[in-house]
Amino acid sequence: MISVSPARSAEDFETLAGLCRKLAQWDVDASAPHGVSEEDIRILFQPETSGPELAMQFGVPAAMAFIARSERRPAGCLAFDQFDDNTVELHRFFVDASFRGLGIGRELMGAALAEIEKGPARTVLIHTTFYMSNAVAVYEAFGFRPCAPFRETPAHVRHTDVFLSRSIQRV
Repeated sequence: MISVSPARSAEDFETLAGLCRKLAQWDVDASAPHGVSEEDIRILFQPETSGPELAMQFGVPAAMAFIARSERRPAGCLAFDQFDDNTVELHRFFVDASFRGLGIGRELMGAALAEIEKGPARTVLIHTTFYMSNAVAVYEAFGFRPCAPFRETPAHVRHTDVFLSRSIQRV
């Protein structure tokens, strides 16, 4: 059984930190064939963050992190925070390799977008990379489309950038 819930407790944010470490290592391994160094990944895109640091970023109004569990074991995560007054940005989308193919990514995305739709944001942004093809496929399935870059990245890693956005439809 898969469950998705917001990170609320110190234990939840430590679980999130553990999943983020796995995401960082996956990113390091996947980026190497594309000329992006481990140092670049860890400094630019996947800095080490502790549970308390993640709680300060995602445990505040206009931000939230979700943890997916399968049989009570941490299986994945997805978070968002405020980009500007009308926009939020998704971060730290990860499904552990041993849990892929179970629909966890779709569950995480559904939970995050449902929460975002409750707030004032009109647009959701994502900055990812082309080699995260499974994540890009989930984003596209949820209506995200390519958009103009919304942040500058160093020239030597720019060839991997993918920028996506999606409008929030109010009903």
